[in-house]
Amino acid sequence: MDNMSPRLRAFLSEPIGEKDVAWVDGISRELAINLVTKGFNKAYVLLGQFLLMHKNEAEFQRWIIC
Repeated sequence: MDNMSPRLRAFLSEPIGEKDVAWVDGISRELAINLVTKGFNKAYVLLGQFLLMHKNEAEFQRWIIC
């Protein structure tokens, strides 16, 4: 827990609720804009995509980069 970034700590400190995708740690401003234009405007929508990929981190990382 000590090696968490301040951004991640802030994100995890409260329920996901209606947080914008830009709040997700590791999502740059440019990537957030690309995700929003493709309909992934909320953090919970992005989480849903991860779950649809059966929590496969490598597959999710490839998807998000492309």
